[in-house]
Amino acid sequence: MTVYKPLSADDKVSTKTLLHEAIPITGTIVSGTYSEGNIQNFTHGMFQSVYDYPYLSSSANHIFDISFGTSEDSALAVTSQAAKKDNVYNQMAQVLMGYDKDGNIQKFDEDGNLAAGGSKINDAIFLPFSRLLVKDEIKKGSFSMTIGTSASYAEDGSVFDQVVTITDRGADQSYKVNSPAGEYGILYATGAAGVLDETSTHTASFGSDKYWLAGLVYYQAGVAVLTSSVFMGDSEGGFLQSGSVEFFDSSTTLTGSLIGEEISGSADGLRTRIQNIQFNNTIELNSTVYFCRVKHNEFNYSSNPTYLSGSQIRVKNETTDVPISYITSIGLYSADNQLLAVGKFSEPIRKDNNIELTFRARLDY
Repeated sequence: MTVYKPLSADDKVSTKTLLHEAIPITGTIVSGTYSEGNIQNFTHGMFQSVYDYPYLSSSANHIFDISFGTSEDSALAVTSQAAKKDNVYNQMAQVLMGYDKDGNIQKFDEDGNLAAGGSKINDAIFLPFSRLLVKDEIKKGSFSMTIGTSASYAEDGSVFDQVVTITDRGADQSYKVNSPAGEYGILYATGAAGVLDETSTHTASFGSDKYWLAGLVYYQAGVAVLTSSVFMGDSEGGFLQSGSVEFFDSSTTLTGSLIGEEISGSADGLRTRIQNIQFNNTIELNSTVYFCRVKHNEFNYSSNPTYLSGSQIRVKNETTDVPISYITSIGLYSADNQLLAVGKFSEPIRKDNNIELTFRARLDY
């Protein structure tokens, strides 16, 4: 009687399936729906957390954080939380950009071409998204963020008459791999005529379309890094044609906010300008399929003690009848016959010496 049957290499096949979910984060959640009850600031003051519901509720889910950082090469004479803003930048750069051959922390490069040098992002906005949303990674080419760039500051997150859209255009075909945190793409900004400065040198072209270099998005880490230039006029090193926007209050731009305001205050200013963030996440589903083949002369008897009654097979009426068994489950065992997994059928499957069967057992992980 066959009890265990070894599986050969031909009986196993491994597959990988990528599942995607659409993740929309609306500006109303970020800056208005819950009157900032879904916003949490911390005593350390290094970042602000955003939830999808008032954060004191058991139903609340953390969706992303907001922080700001300035590098040692920044031209800003920061007076508020200077050390913390420097630490935030260095920590994120260590994790996402790593070190150069001399052991120095690499700065965020606006086009990702580290070997060529080029312009660095010295004043950055960091948006680390929750693993609950990102899952295994952000799907390449799916990231989009719309921000208001009208000059006046609106505390209630009003709809702006000028907006800039930031995307990782073409990242599904072209992305960077020179990061210790995995793969990342370049973020490009576009806007209506007259919004972005056509004379800016921080641009890239796709055919006849012109885009402004707005930052980086790290897919496995689930972090978006925006350059402060998105909110600045060309006189401050940005690429807004209409000039820098009011960021913290009616008289403070992002530059002034980075210099003289705490990170939580700058985060408040950013939230009111976020109209929409959306991307597709990725869930990597790995599967191993086992083909359990039952030949005509195998598993025709049951190992269940109740299969026999008085040394006679219960399912046989006559001694000349062929033995019959009913398969109710399949067990996968280790090399030393330890049960690792079991699968149950919805109903017993008849088996006798006139029948050959192949069962397909799939393990997902």
